[in-house]
Amino acid sequence: MRGKFRQGLPPSRPVPSRPVAPCRALLQPRAGAGGILPGAQQGGCTEANAARWCAMSAPDAGSGRDVVKDGVRCSPQTLQTEFFLHPSIFLLFFFFSSFVSISDLQHQQCMPCCSHLTWSTNEFKEWAHQGQGALPSQSALPRTYLILVGYLTDGRQENKEKLVDGCLYLKDNTGIIPCELLHFELEWLESLFLFPSWSYIPQTDQSAAGYVEILADPVPVNLPKEVPHSIPVTYPASAEPLLTSRLPCKKRSKLTVAGELTRLGPPLCIHHKTFFFLFLKCFTSAVCVPVLVQKPNQLVWHHVLQLGHRYTVTGLSMSSLKKSGQRVFVTSVSSCLLPYCAEQAREQPLGSAWQGESTQSSFPETAEQQLSDSSELGVEVEMPRSTKESKIISYVGTVTKVLNIQAGLFLLDNKVCLCLAYQQLLNSARGLRPGACVELIDVHLLQKPLVSFPFIVLGACLSSTVVLKSFSRLSTPYHPTASSGNLYLQLLFRYNLGMPLYLWLVSLLETFEERFSCFFGHRQLLLSSTHRNPGAAENFLVPLLQAVMPDREQARDIYSEMLATIHRCPLHKYLTLNPPCQAPSLSAVCRLAERKSWEGFSPSQLLSPLEAQHMGTQELNRRLAWSCCTFSAGRFQPRLILLGVLRVSSRSSSLQLQDGSGTLPCVICHKDGSPFANTALRGSLLQVENYQLVVERFLQTDFPSWKQLANLEHMREKKASVYVQFYFEDIQVLHADERQIQKGLRSGNCSSLRKKDDGSLSFELETPEAKMLKLEDSKPDTHSNESCQEGQSSTRRTSCVSHLFLVTQKEGLMLRNYQLSREGDGEGQELQCSFQATVLWLGRPQLWSQPREIENMPELETSCDGEEDMTRQEALLLFMGKSLRWFPFLHLDGLYRFIVPHCSDLEVFDKLCFPPLPPKILSRSSCPLCLPVQDTWHLQHETWLSCLTERQLAARLVLAGMEQRISSIPEVLSNSFTGSLVSFSGEIVERTLCASPRNEKAPMTVGLQKQKGSLLASDHSVKLRVSAAPDSPVVLDVYIAATYLQRLWGLLPGAKILFQNLERKISRFRNVYCTYIASSCVSILSLPASPLSLPSSPAGKDSSLPLVFLSNLQAPLQHLPQARILCHLSCVLTLSLQWVCSLCSSIFKEGRCTRHSPPCPSHIGVRQASARVLVEDGTGEALVLCRNQHVAAVLGVSLLDWEALQNCVQSRGSVFIQYGEPTGTGCVEEPEDFVACYLRSLCRSPLICRPILLDFSLDRKPSKILQPAPLQLRNFRCGEAEFVSQVGPRLSLLCLNVEEVEQDAFSYLSRERVWRMSAHCRVGATA
Repeated sequence: MRGKFRQGLPPSRPVPSRPVAPCRALLQPRAGAGGILPGAQQGGCTEANAARWCAMSAPDAGSGRDVVKDGVRCSPQTLQTEFFLHPSIFLLFFFFSSFVSISDLQHQQCMPCCSHLTWSTNEFKEWAHQGQGALPSQSALPRTYLILVGYLTDGRQENKEKLVDGCLYLKDNTGIIPCELLHFELEWLESLFLFPSWSYIPQTDQSAAGYVEILADPVPVNLPKEVPHSIPVTYPASAEPLLTSRLPCKKRSKLTVAGELTRLGPPLCIHHKTFFFLFLKCFTSAVCVPVLVQKPNQLVWHHVLQLGHRYTVTGLSMSSLKKSGQRVFVTSVSSCLLPYCAEQAREQPLGSAWQGESTQSSFPETAEQQLSDSSELGVEVEMPRSTKESKIISYVGTVTKVLNIQAGLFLLDNKVCLCLAYQQLLNSARGLRPGACVELIDVHLLQKPLVSFPFIVLGACLSSTVVLKSFSRLSTPYHPTASSGNLYLQLLFRYNLGMPLYLWLVSLLETFEERFSCFFGHRQLLLSSTHRNPGAAENFLVPLLQAVMPDREQARDIYSEMLATIHRCPLHKYLTLNPPCQAPSLSAVCRLAERKSWEGFSPSQLLSPLEAQHMGTQELNRRLAWSCCTFSAGRFQPRLILLGVLRVSSRSSSLQLQDGSGTLPCVICHKDGSPFANTALRGSLLQVENYQLVVERFLQTDFPSWKQLANLEHMREKKASVYVQFYFEDIQVLHADERQIQKGLRSGNCSSLRKKDDGSLSFELETPEAKMLKLEDSKPDTHSNESCQEGQSSTRRTSCVSHLFLVTQKEGLMLRNYQLSREGDGEGQELQCSFQATVLWLGRPQLWSQPREIENMPELETSCDGEEDMTRQEALLLFMGKSLRWFPFLHLDGLYRFIVPHCSDLEVFDKLCFPPLPPKILSRSSCPLCLPVQDTWHLQHETWLSCLTERQLAARLVLAGMEQRISSIPEVLSNSFTGSLVSFSGEIVERTLCASPRNEKAPMTVGLQKQKGSLLASDHSVKLRVSAAPDSPVVLDVYIAATYLQRLWGLLPGAKILFQNLERKISRFRNVYCTYIASSCVSILSLPASPLSLPSSPAGKDSSLPLVFLSNLQAPLQHLPQARILCHLSCVLTLSLQWVCSLCSSIFKEGRCTRHSPPCPSHIGVRQASARVLVEDGTGEALVLCRNQHVAAVLGVSLLDWEALQNCVQSRGSVFIQYGEPTGTGCVEEPEDFVACYLRSLCRSPLICRPILLDFSLDRKPSKILQPAPLQLRNFRCGEAEFVSQVGPRLSLLCLNVEEVEQDAFSYLSRERVWRMSAHCRVGATA
């Protein structure tokens, strides 16, 4: 029994053997600090001590009455009589129990507990077992043996400034604690009681004390008060005409009304005034009258009143609401609430009982006005669909779960949701713990108010009554509702939300808090604008609610809701809501995007059927290995809003959005084409509604041929990589990181984007106090030789040093043989992931008194008078470790500032310019000093070189020519270009996955990427065709190895990219191309115009190709665009039809591969065709290479005949036809057979020589390299006339598409050619 004595108390508090705190000691004025008699803490509780305490409070020997000490009657004999206990049992009851003060209960009891003084162990076990029936997973309340004695009060005398809210409290001289009772009598108020059964429920967050649940009626220690016997009353049937009549009365008097309590309104507190309504019904009819209870000493009536019971209310006066004019009875200071007793009540006629005039109550009107002002309620928007009317029912159930205590949502019986948000929970929902039983009277039943909400909802309005029937017997936690600043309820009342919109609001807020509370804390997120600046959650939700509810016609009329004959409230009618938008977690966004990208996916979607049937196994599977699709916000239903904290990935040093569930890589651009460099947004909570969600799909397949594309068994593995890209102008900052502001951020950087009513953007400073920064003396401190890492004085702790610089060159992330200094590490050097940038220091380091934002750039303004003041020292910045976080913010031509916090040494940058580098690097005179960037330094973007103000133009002239040269694509393609490393910008036209060139060396990061898991094979490369402008014909090919693709996002067709430090190469066919090397990097300048669903190699023909002449194509070959010509097909020079093995590309004949050494196991062949034809358009000739399906179009063969011809070739393996070329330059013909004869006759047929419309591109890899040749004279015959003309060398073209020319089209195009030719001739003659 001793072990159970203090169960639930903290183990750190020593438990005396059996201390007894006498009842009178807890109720006396406190002596000193303890307030408890010395003997109560020292003496053990033995039977003698208990007897001595009884004797101390026993009646006097001669008087026969109780001892009255300090005005309190404390008779143990009274307790013994109340409990019907034998004296020995009574002594054992005190022996095994201990008095507990309220102060000890509040500060030392950390776990829920209960005390049942008179119960046996079996009775307690049965009670606990019954409580676990509804929730078997929960444990019962642990039992303690504590005696609780105190006064019941309403809190009016404890703190006069405190608002009386009608709650009950238990107090002694050590403290006061809230309490809840199932049954309460008015005579109990301010009386002393002993509580035989009670539970103490502490708060979960330990921010305040808990409360006490009184499980059984208390035992009074002092005598109850007496009540009057005979009372004259008026019944509601007689009093009701007073409320409906408008006749003036002659004089004032008070009225006593008796009736049955038919309805009890919830307590409401509006602008520091608390009140409630009760409704008394006549005993013999349905007539009822409303009574407004508003006096502080009468608010406790709410705990006494029980529906169906009869009561008498005295001292009532009549009042009317100014706005509506409705009359109600109002209690006065002298009003009393008495139980109705027919023997003590005598009916008094109305004429003698009421002869006064009615008065207008200022309080109800004021409360009505205050509710309108404070809540700013609005009516619910009418939907075009038909609304449903809720049913009003009564329900009894057990609380099984608290869904959201701040939102007032509880789950009853695991199937019904109870919403108490439309009532003010002035008692902070005390008692509504899992396991408690509640009775709901006149609540609204709403079925499926929200599509995504799984429960039926019971909503309690101001006409509903919620009665707590029994307390929970389980050790379930208690989470109190917020008394002020509750964002759920404030938004509910401000916009007068219906139940569907409110449940949607709750779901958004719950998800929002769950995702970002780990970054900013619950209180910081849920700040309300009523007391201070709105928090992130309100910034997010208010625009959504304003969009959903644009009109707010009138405020919520709470008096009409409670008093009107026809009931109207926000819960009366509702409409099932489909959420207009959603804001899921980032991990859910990734899963949703992946699932959407794979829905209905088929590998055949990525390839054109006409191309796929001619592909071998390797090419086919390589084309399927990489594809992508993009989704906008509108592609998701409901519309998807992205929320995340902007961070930099420690693994890839790329930007990403982050929440509590995961991360999402992101690409941010400016709409004006400038790179994203806003360092102040790092760590801020962003909202993006206009974006492109990109899903890169990676497949590992082993399809033998195109015929098996429908068989998904050949898909061995599929993965996806998701990222998002959006513009900076579409960002809304919900919450800025205060640490960024404290580190000295620029006012433009630490501002947040807000949308005005007209849709424009405005900037608002997050911290108006951080506006000015005092510039101190910038002379170096020659007397200070200490390091700047640790501050010794107050100045060092608050000051900082900054240095302005211009970025002239930036290299990409790569592994370098630099070693970070590590204490105690004597091992060899390791490759460190790093990047470096060449910068130009501007001015001298500046010393600032406080680490706040820097208004301007004094380094540039002070140097405008002369160029000699502008120092132009170069430095090579090395970023390693944590400083890699600045990689996505650092860009060419950007002016940045390094800020060294807690430092006052102006030579800090010079002192750190000698890192442990090989001496041979430092010995080079052209190499600038290397400065390793420290992890604690902060980078701040100031502006761009092109955006300097007029006062800084002189500095701009000084810096002219110092930035890295950005070439144009035509310059890179020019033969006169001599550089090996190039930087240029352009728009991606096409991207294709191809095999890596065999002569390319494996990059240094291959091993690292393999360890981390690459999504593409290392022998793959991506080929990007980049054009100088959207419609420019000049195209440059860029090759990027697959190992670099994990760090490169946004390489999509239509995106404008800045490529830096690419290696320029020239192929053996004299084609210029560029490759991505370890020191290269890319910056996304603009995003694709619209979301696309892209295969790995975009198929399709461009119908907007320009119509040109062959004579116009004599310019350098690398400038040749894709174009269209109207030409005449002169002849077919060579024709090749063959079946090759899909695996090894050997000849496939009679159903098997012909390779024997080693034998090939493949049994699948692929048909291929090629033809080389000669075309001319009157201005020149060209050799055109046609492949596969284009061969049938050139020969004019129908698809049915072409299929039959291919089947005939399959038994032979291959057929080769050549015509019109010298011996030895073409292919060797097969022996004579009917297929070869047919093809030869077809090639020689005059039907082949016809006008065609040909789409073409340059053949960059012709069968032979054509050397430049001068123009030659050639004879042409037209009928009987013979002409001589100069003809240039034949061009080599690739056929993209062949179209037959109709007669009308041929005439139109011929006229166009004649007009363009004559214009060309006139220009030549003029020249």
